[in-house]
Formats: sequence, C-alpha cells, structure tokens
Amino acid sequence: MEKKLNGVFWCVGVLGLVTVVLTVHAITCEEAVQTLMPCGAYLTTLAPSPTLACCQAVASVNASASTTQSRRDLCECFKKKALVYGVDPQKAKQLPGLCAAQVPFQCDLSVDCQHVL
Repeated sequence: MEKKLNGVFWCVGVLGLVTVVLTVHAITCEEAVQTLMPCGAYLTTLAPSPTLACCQAVASVNASASTTQSRRDLCECFKKKALVYGVDPQKAKQLPGLCAAQVPFQCDLSVDCQHVL
C-alpha cells in the first residue's frame, strides 16, 4: 500500500526530546521525533542521502499523523526543533523527494502550519 507523506515532513530533521507533549493520533510529538532519529545524519551532516531507515521512519510517522490537526501539531513541533538541532533547510526540502514522498507544500521553516491539511 502506497503511503502519501504529508507536509509536516519538511521538519523530518527534528531531533531530540520535545518538552511539550502533543497528542497526535496515537503518537506524541516526542514519539514522532524519536521515530525520526534515523534521519539525523542526513539532515545535520554531510551525509549525501537519507538511509532506508530514515525513509521508513518518515512513512511510519506519516501513518500515525492521519488527521489535519495531528499534522498541524507535528508541523509546529518539528518547526521549532529544526532550529534547535541545526537541521539544514535545503536537506529538509529535499528529503520528501529522496524518500519518494509526495507532500502538499514545500518543506520550509516559513510554512504556516495552520494551513497544513
């Protein structure tokens, strides 16, 4: 079954713990961030491409964020943490394509999460 990835994944580079826990359709923000840890090397270093484990993590979090509100909540969470953990914005923009993910908007820190569908 093909899984479409939602726009929240511009922030896949978010690493670490989240101090505020947001409930996101069976996954909290903290759980999502922890799940996405395999993407850290690609998003914060010179690694040339994401690993299979990273792309699988993106698909897993996507499957857990199945409502508009859950995607908005994750978007806000990841957007804040991307700055904290030094995510390369260009790599964050490239990640969906490299993982064969279709997102409804460009992964960018300027995204208004309240418009995520």
